[in-house]
Amino acid sequence: MITVVIVGRRATVAANTVPGRAGQWTALRPGEDAAAVARRLGAAHDRFVTGGARQAGRSTRSGPAGGSSWGSAAGDVALAADVRAVVLESWERSRCSGVDPEAESAGVAFGDADLREYRAVHPLASVLPVVRTLLVDDAVDAELLVAISDADGRLLWVEGDTSMRDRAAAMAFAEGADWSESAMGTNAPGTSLALDHCVQLFGAEHFARTVRRWSCAAAPVHDPASGAILGSIDITGGTRVAAPEVLTLVRATVAAAEAELRLRGIAGGHRADEWRDVSASGPATVADALAPPAGAGSPHARRLRVLGGDRPTLRAGRGESRLSPRHAEILVLLTEHPDGLSAERLAVELDERSLDAVTVRAEMSRLRRVLGADMIASRPYRLTGSVLTDVMAVRSALSRGDVEEALRLYRGPALPDSLAPGVSEVRESLDARMRAAVLHSGDPSLLQRWAATSTGRDDPVVWQALVALLRAGSPAFVQAKAHADLLERRFGRAATRLQRPRT
Repeated sequence: MITVVIVGRRATVAANTVPGRAGQWTALRPGEDAAAVARRLGAAHDRFVTGGARQAGRSTRSGPAGGSSWGSAAGDVALAADVRAVVLESWERSRCSGVDPEAESAGVAFGDADLREYRAVHPLASVLPVVRTLLVDDAVDAELLVAISDADGRLLWVEGDTSMRDRAAAMAFAEGADWSESAMGTNAPGTSLALDHCVQLFGAEHFARTVRRWSCAAAPVHDPASGAILGSIDITGGTRVAAPEVLTLVRATVAAAEAELRLRGIAGGHRADEWRDVSASGPATVADALAPPAGAGSPHARRLRVLGGDRPTLRAGRGESRLSPRHAEILVLLTEHPDGLSAERLAVELDERSLDAVTVRAEMSRLRRVLGADMIASRPYRLTGSVLTDVMAVRSALSRGDVEEALRLYRGPALPDSLAPGVSEVRESLDARMRAAVLHSGDPSLLQRWAATSTGRDDPVVWQALVALLRAGSPAFVQAKAHADLLERRFGRAATRLQRPRT
């Protein structure tokens, strides 16, 4: 039996062996009779669902100190002999969450437009080339599905065999659906997130009956910088997905994805509020993107340009002022935090080690003379007038999925010489979104343009992807291959092997 400790909304498994069954995390042992296991699990699931388990009606919401436990059904000897404890505990959590085992499909978490916008800026978008190379390419031919979820169990990408996708769509195992454990009961993506551990499920180990025909293996993906869960990677298919080597493959893919995130240093640069930064429409040029909005307040809108290596400027009407680096940093931070920042918080965002609130107040007084006294309110410091940035313009294009326009608007990193922590976060986040969108596009012309930027020219993954897309022997291919080889020698094979070109 295992003990499950609840910390916040997460369940942590403390032990992981049950006599007579496969290891806690793998579904089947090599050579095990899958048909016999399926019959045994089906009967056990029926007993559990219909209330035949001992103490099944007993409350399980409190921990051991409260006089009951998550493992009430695990105390049933017959169930414990037939069902892995990690699965039995998940069944208990599913029942306590009110999941209907007869539910025929998952709920929809995102509409098509919202899903496109959300996943375009999600950090796992940057590892799609890795996942596709290691899993999806083979899944198409193996009648399997590969799914990537966010940290809440919502499916962002479901790719693989077309016929399998159609079959899975009948139970809403599809992009935009909620497959968290609390929504659909025991399932590999949702349960791996609930336990923060890889897990494999076979047939009737799923809580919902409609999922009994499927097997799945999933593991969570973590932000290498903070350790936070970003989402999960899952393989779903028939009985063969329950083989131990499939879970090993999933874990290896997760390791490669996390290595890619670590290599590029992008995961920690994302904030949840930025992932959801969306816009309904977009302009064609930087000037149009930063044009004041129509309406009574439009004559007073300022336009801030901070992308690229030129000195940052602030335009108001027909006039344009050059900004000091510090004033540009402050304006970027205030546009990123429309609700305002205290002097102490602004000091940390500008220099977390040596800047004090008194110095910030002095800078704010000088900035008021540039913007106008009525443009910045105090306690907290916040902008009272409209300041539009070229960072916003690029984000807007990315949120609409218009990568070509985003490249046109992107003139380089935001305030590239700034060491301010808050500005570095904005810069790294925007660059990560751009890189992920360009890689995901699969368009060699867009990749060539991105590779020519200061951000992309030393990115081995981008150059390897470009080599894979260009026509072999063409002048562009020769040049790209030469540069990719140079980067491989400079950074080593580990940096480029994660994104192998397709043959």
